[in-house]
Amino acid sequence: MIDIATRVWNHTWKIDPIIRSVLDTDFYKLLMAQTIFRRHRDVAVRFGLINRTQSIRVADFIDEGALREQLDHVRTLALSRGESTWLRGNMFNGRRQMFAPDFMAWLEGFRFPAYHLEQRDGQYELTFDGPWIETTMWEIPALSIINELRSRAILKGLGKFELQVLYAGAMTRIWEKVQRLNALDDLRIADFGTRRRHGFLWQDWCVQAMQEGLREKFTGTSNCLIAMRHELEAIGTNAHELPMVYCALARSDAELAQAPYRVLQDWQADYDGNLRIILPDTYGSEGFLEKAPAWIEQWTGVRVDSQEPVAGGEQAIAWWKARGQDPTQKMVIFSDGLDVHEIERIYQHFHGRVRLGFGWGTLLTNDFRDFAPDGLLDPISIVCKVVSADGRPAVKLSDNPTKATGPAAEIARYKRVFDVGAQSSLPVLV
Repeated sequence: MIDIATRVWNHTWKIDPIIRSVLDTDFYKLLMAQTIFRRHRDVAVRFGLINRTQSIRVADFIDEGALREQLDHVRTLALSRGESTWLRGNMFNGRRQMFAPDFMAWLEGFRFPAYHLEQRDGQYELTFDGPWIETTMWEIPALSIINELRSRAILKGLGKFELQVLYAGAMTRIWEKVQRLNALDDLRIADFGTRRRHGFLWQDWCVQAMQEGLREKFTGTSNCLIAMRHELEAIGTNAHELPMVYCALARSDAELAQAPYRVLQDWQADYDGNLRIILPDTYGSEGFLEKAPAWIEQWTGVRVDSQEPVAGGEQAIAWWKARGQDPTQKMVIFSDGLDVHEIERIYQHFHGRVRLGFGWGTLLTNDFRDFAPDGLLDPISIVCKVVSADGRPAVKLSDNPTKATGPAAEIARYKRVFDVGAQSSLPVLV
């Protein structure tokens, strides 16, 4: 096993690349990229970095030259022959040849496009402009780079023994969490921690700890490179990005109202009825489910993202029952800001009532709370979201208005079209 503390000590090398592979990304990005490639590859999309933890001035920690060096390195990457073979021949979610030959040919020739970077008020404004099929690929590497450069900057002044003690404490914490989770019968949990991880090596260690400590209860990882290296299931479906762009491209309020369902129509066609997990909260889960066409109720499950988890799970159960479906045969996946105590609470509430799944993210791969003075190593809530599509502003409402993005006038329009009433704000911690 790699000596992480020593490797962190050695980050003083001229450049120690954070992203070393095109596959160091989440599986859902590749799945969505294939749909984008087939249907909307030439749509011009801008992505932009958003630090929702405004109290942390990221640019005060991360040197701009170091950030550019890492971003420039990503632009030199290409899919290797072995990586291509894994994607072409491996079985994903019980299916071979998940990725079509034409998409694979594109991915093998893909290079990351240019970026724009500047500093403003202690934050980095990092944007990516170009064809959607290219800019979408920047989301996960950009977030991983920002988070790991911040970690490196904070740890830079520590000696070798200080680093050994710090990582020993963090390892102990993770192992204690894993042991608590192992007490839950029939648990199904995956690593979703790529975007806001402390570092690649740390995410890799956390995955190995879950493998050993949870065995069959650990279902896999969202990270493609780690899945390939450790022969794990690559986990993922789709994200808010698809409905955000589909809605931005809508030419009327009527088209806008139907756009989130067109996303699922295209997804179902592209994946032959596989990977059928609904993410209903982009423009409010209640309205989405209430107006959903009958064919959607046949889907495998729902991912509860921005609602209070128990409320979101109960809403899904009530919807299935109202549509004549058996909730015990459906899956509910929880993934928003989870830690072990919250997983235990959700598990105790829903066990036996639905098929439960958990995606454990930031507080698996970046829980160094209390290990640095003034909370310097505490994770921050940072995202890379669609800003516009073909020059039209992109909007996300969410079940939690704290997560809403987009111009105020467009947010108001979307709330009217999707009949979103009063919402309760929840704190966004990670």
